[in-house]
Amino acid sequence: MNTTLQPKPWYREFWPWFLMSLPATAVVAGITTVVIAVQSADGMVVGDYYKAGLAINQTLARDNVAYAMALSATVRNEDGTLRLALGGRLPAYPEQLSLSLAHPTRSGMDQALTLHHAGDGLYRVAMPSLPAGKWHAELADAASTWRVSGTLHLPLMQPVTLSASTVRPLPQGD
Repeated sequence: MNTTLQPKPWYREFWPWFLMSLPATAVVAGITTVVIAVQSADGMVVGDYYKAGLAINQTLARDNVAYAMALSATVRNEDGTLRLALGGRLPAYPEQLSLSLAHPTRSGMDQALTLHHAGDGLYRVAMPSLPAGKWHAELADAASTWRVSGTLHLPLMQPVTLSASTVRPLPQGD
């Protein structure tokens, strides 16, 4: 009696399936990458980067004005109201201030708040419903002559101080 082993068909072997799974995994990863890239578009790249770079010096000049006036602002949450105390060498307190809250990764969640003067350097506005996390805050007067900035961690459990940075503008070139 002759007992020869019959080989199994290829589709019942381990190695062909293992070897095919490697390129299949790469294809799935590539398709996933394309889907993520399409769904989360990048921000717009500035076409005239030279003019945008020169505009940075104007922004830095606002920081220097706030630094020269020794401006600082203390922000706190009081029962759903954002309360801000502005201090420094101001000739007069502005009637309104602009507070920009920028989410570090999702620009669609950014908020622009207008704070109204409540007397004696205090400003108030209703606190919007914002998700917890880190937020970049920038406070400026209505004419945008100065600005102070800082980082808020929401929910706001303790007071946060916004201050002027000490950055000096670069000389403007031709």
